[in-house]
Amino acid sequence: MNRRHFLKNVAGAGAVCSAGSLVTAIAAENPAAKVPEPRTDVTSGIADFIVRTKYPDLPPELIDLGKKSMLDAFGLAIVGAQSKGSRILQTYLGNLGCTNGAARVLGTKQRQPLRFAALANAVSIHMEDFDDTQLPVPNDPDFGQVIHPTAPVFPVAAGLADTRVVSGKEFILAFHVGAEVACKIADACASRAYKAGFHASGIFGAFGSAAAIAKLRGFDARVTGNALALAASQASGLAENFGTLTKPFQVGHAAEAGVVAADLAELGWDGSRNVLEAANGFFHAYGGSYQPSYLVNKLGLPWSFVAPGVAIKPYPSGAVSHPAMTEIARLLSVEGIKPDEVRQIEAGTSSLIPQYLRYHEPRTGLEGKFSMEFCLAVLLLTGKAGLGEFTDAVVGRRDVREMMSRIRFYVDPEAEAPNQSRNTTFLKVHLKDGRTFASKVEYGKGSPINPMSYDEVAEKFLGCTNNAQWPAKKAERIIGLVRNLENLRDVATLTELGAA
Repeated sequence: MNRRHFLKNVAGAGAVCSAGSLVTAIAAENPAAKVPEPRTDVTSGIADFIVRTKYPDLPPELIDLGKKSMLDAFGLAIVGAQSKGSRILQTYLGNLGCTNGAARVLGTKQRQPLRFAALANAVSIHMEDFDDTQLPVPNDPDFGQVIHPTAPVFPVAAGLADTRVVSGKEFILAFHVGAEVACKIADACASRAYKAGFHASGIFGAFGSAAAIAKLRGFDARVTGNALALAASQASGLAENFGTLTKPFQVGHAAEAGVVAADLAELGWDGSRNVLEAANGFFHAYGGSYQPSYLVNKLGLPWSFVAPGVAIKPYPSGAVSHPAMTEIARLLSVEGIKPDEVRQIEAGTSSLIPQYLRYHEPRTGLEGKFSMEFCLAVLLLTGKAGLGEFTDAVVGRRDVREMMSRIRFYVDPEAEAPNQSRNTTFLKVHLKDGRTFASKVEYGKGSPINPMSYDEVAEKFLGCTNNAQWPAKKAERIIGLVRNLENLRDVATLTELGAA
C-alpha cells in the first residue's frame, strides 16, 4: 500500500490526521522507519554550526580533500559550458536580459546575477555526471542518500567571490560548511526519499548552497535559520529525469534555490524555525522519518569529506557503475582479456543500483551514463570510458550494442544482505575458452578506499579543459592556485581564469 492510499484509508475510517498522527501513519506504513521523538533543536543546531564554525576548525586533511573536489568542479564547469544543455541555458539567461551581473558563468564570456550564474555553473558541473559523489551512511539501509555535494555549493561560493573580496580561507570555509550541511542532512533523512523517486542532489543541495552563502555573508543564527527554511521549500528533483538534461538542471536549481533563500532571508523573509524536524516539515514530507543521531551534534564530527568520504569520479557515469568498471579496467590491464574472448559478463548488485542504472538499452549518450550494460561494454571495447565515449554516436555503434547483449545486469540476493555495502557488485567475466574471473567489488577508483591524488585530479582537470579547447596556460594556472588556495587574498584571481 502506498502512502497516499494508506492515508486515504485512515481518513476513511474516521481518523483525524493531526501532525502527530501523520507521523504515526507513516511509521505504520513503513515499520522499518525509525520515528524519532519530537525535537526542536535540529534546524537551529544546523544554523548554529554554520555561524560558529571558523577556519581553524577545519583539519588539514579536510582542506586537502576539498581542494581536489574544487579543482574537479572547476574543470567540469569549463567543459560542461560547451554542452548542448548549457548552451540552451546560456541562451535562455541571455534572453532574460540579465547581462549586468557580476558573477561569471565559467567557460563563457557571460556574467549574470549570482542566482543565475550559480544555476548555470552548477548545471555545467553536473552536465556530464562526472562530479564528486558523497558516500551514504554505511550499513544502514533505512537512512542516507547518495548526493553530489560540490556541484550545488562550489558555484555559489565562486559566484559570490566575483561580487566581493573573498579570501581563499573564507572560500574554503564556506565551501566545507555548505557541503557538510548538505551531506549530513542527507545522512539523516530516511532512505524512502530516494526510493520514492526524489533526486537527492537536487533536494539536499539546496541546503548546502544556502549554508555556504550564509557563511560568506556572515548571517546570524536567526537569518541563517530563515534561509534554511526557504531552501527547504524549494528543494526538488525527480529520479525519473535521470538520463535527460533535466537531471543537471535539478542540481542547478538547488544552487539557485540557496541563493534565493539567502537573498530573501537577508532582506527579512522568515520561515519555520523547525523546518527540518517538525511533523509537517522536511524530513517527514520527503523521507517519512529521519535519524537525529546522524545529524545532531555530528556536523564536523567527523566531516563528511573525511568519513565516510567523497568519491571523485574517473568516469562520467553514475557512480554506482564505477566498482564494476574499475574491475573491468583491472582485468583489461592485468589479465589482458580481449573483447572477442568474452562470452558473458554477469554484474549482480543490490536492488538499489538498478534504480539509478535504469537504462538497459540506452539510445543516447546521456542514457548511457545510467546503463551498466553500456558502461561495461564501451570500456571492454575501447579500453576507455571518458567524455568522448558517452555520446549518441558511440551508444548507437553496432559493436557496442552487440557487446551489451552479452552483459547480464541483475539483482543478486547476496548483495542485499545487511552486511554488504550498498555499492557492492558481484562480477563474473566468462571467457569463451572456459575461464571465469569472479570478484566482489565494493569501491571504484576515486573512492576514499582507492583515492585519486591531487595530481591525478589535475590530470582529469586537464582532460576536461583540453576537451573544451581551453588555453593551456590558464588551465595550469588554475591547478596551481587551487593547490595553494588558502594563500589567495582574493579568489577572483582564480575565478577570472574561468572566463572566456
